[in-house]
Amino acid sequence: MAWADIFQLFLPATGETLYMVAASTILAYLIGLPLGIILVVTSPGHILPNPWVERTLGTVINILRSAPFIILLVALIPFTRAIVGTSVGTTAAIVPLVISAAPFVARVVESSLKEVPHGVIEAALSMGASPRQIIQKVLLPEAKASLILGVAITTISVIGYTAMAGAVGGGGLGDLAIQYGYNRFRTDIMIVTVVILVVIVQIIQSLGTTLARKLTH
Repeated sequence: MAWADIFQLFLPATGETLYMVAASTILAYLIGLPLGIILVVTSPGHILPNPWVERTLGTVINILRSAPFIILLVALIPFTRAIVGTSVGTTAAIVPLVISAAPFVARVVESSLKEVPHGVIEAALSMGASPRQIIQKVLLPEAKASLILGVAITTISVIGYTAMAGAVGGGGLGDLAIQYGYNRFRTDIMIVTVVILVVIVQIIQSLGTTLARKLTH
């Protein structure tokens, strides 16, 4: 296959990867951000301490995080088919990507929010702030720089997951590398795929670091 034809394959494959990454990261944060907040506020000594909720939620998150993505990908095929009507393709890959990334997001958010000095929270409590106000006006704003870095880390992790999703027909650059690189013994295609993924990762990390630095100042 000529490079002109291969180039025509890389464009849609890159688009599919970016689509999976963007959709999965957004949906994972819609699920993981509230979970991370609950983990923090229900911890001992915080604004809504509830050991039972914290331990139960933490256990569920740990179980999901401990499952290797490739196994989760296969195990969720019936669930994926029930949600989107198929278990093959880019949209279908988003389902296991979200389920795998959401627990990771929850822990990243938990870590970021726990960096907020407890004295700031106590000051808000002394002024009569409600738990909701503390979450919205103290915890999240104070941790915004760390949360932005967490978004970058999560997005990069999802990129790695999308490459594995290609092993089971998930589309994107991972699928291209397997179908045209590995199966056809085209090392050059494999190398180009890796280079594109590295460039995407570098851009995301640079954007995350720059934005976090600005928010810190």
